[in-house]
Amino acid sequence: MVKPFVPQLVYIEPRALEYPLGMELKKKFEGMGLEIRETTSHNQVRNIPGKNHLQQYRNAKSTLVVGVRKTLKFDTSKPSAEYAIPLATGCMGHCHYCYLQTTMGSKPYIRTYVNVEEILDQAHEYMEERAPKITRFEASCTSDIVGVDHLTHSLKRAIEYFGQSDLGQLRFVTKFHHVDHLLDANHNGKTRFRFSINADYVIKHFEPGTSPLEKRIEAAVKVANAGYPLGFIVAPIYIHEGWQEGYKQLFIKLSESLPKQATRDLTFEMIQHRFTKPAKRVIEKNYPKTKLEMSEDERRYKWGRYGIGKYIYQKDEEQELRDTLEDYIGHYFPEAKIEYFT
Repeated sequence: MVKPFVPQLVYIEPRALEYPLGMELKKKFEGMGLEIRETTSHNQVRNIPGKNHLQQYRNAKSTLVVGVRKTLKFDTSKPSAEYAIPLATGCMGHCHYCYLQTTMGSKPYIRTYVNVEEILDQAHEYMEERAPKITRFEASCTSDIVGVDHLTHSLKRAIEYFGQSDLGQLRFVTKFHHVDHLLDANHNGKTRFRFSINADYVIKHFEPGTSPLEKRIEAAVKVANAGYPLGFIVAPIYIHEGWQEGYKQLFIKLSESLPKQATRDLTFEMIQHRFTKPAKRVIEKNYPKTKLEMSEDERRYKWGRYGIGKYIYQKDEEQELRDTLEDYIGHYFPEAKIEYFT
């Protein structure tokens, strides 16, 4: 049973204490008896305890830095949204395949930003620029935001902000079931709450430190009953022995659990397993015993952004994955929309 995240060590940037949320978090963490240190900037976080790389990596994953988001220019977030809204960075989960391992590099600790109003003001500017089109914001590009939000409530603030907006929509995805504090948010149907789901084999072998599938599905039912539009990301779709049956069981469990009203406006996003050469190096360093299959010879190379290509499945395997999962979704959730397969 995965308990809600509590950091072992907290760093606070002095500037964070100029914001109400920074003061509130400092008080909260003092009340919890956590070790709190000051840091001039998250880049100056040093001396993460641990005798070797693996210990330091694990300890960093349970370290929280409370800071100010300095860069207010949002990244794009295709195909799921127009922009990524930066409320937090980093994740307490230990998914072996996660791309955050390379983007976070040597700083795998979790950061939460206290200048939430400034971030939301920037979102407003982007909405104005694109008016009268709807602008979608993805809140989980650089973190599993739900995993830390029971402490910060900045996601809840964003949900309520977009709930009042005419031209904005919020989206995020999680592998955690700690959603109770979000159920009474005034979302007004403007936030799509998505859960990352997978076959049992993938969750068991490659997603330590996250909520089990049953808990994610229970949380999805709560979220649906709270009136949120619901979605699921099946990622990474991974070929393993018995994968067809594994994914079939996943959709059966889902269809047996979800309330009828949730299936009328349900979305699925599907992402096949991929890796880059730099990611493979980092994964093997951080999870030396992983069973994750990353043989370049068995994959095909696809050019990516910034000149770093990724290794994805061969065309015939990719087609079989796509056809099989689309058949399952069509059978168990005939009214659902498949947003993309990539």
